[in-house]
Amino acid sequence: MEYLSISQMAEKWLVSRRLIQVLCSENKIEGVVRIRFAWAIPSDAEKPADARIKSGKYIKKPSEDCGNDKS
Repeated sequence: MEYLSISQMAEKWLVSRRLIQVLCSENKIEGVVRIRFAWAIPSDAEKPADARIKSGKYIKKPSEDCGNDKS
């Protein structure tokens, strides 16, 4: 099995290195291995879904009246 570094995975998934570190430490990436001070991530690992917005409640929708009209 081939493994990639955090930097290589960040480039592959187009995300920050810090996000990859967090995903590794929270065991969100299947098959990740800690080798002393580095993470080894399987090259065929799937990118986890973004879990920041679960309900859609915080997604802003454009409104007709933005409140900018001062007449």
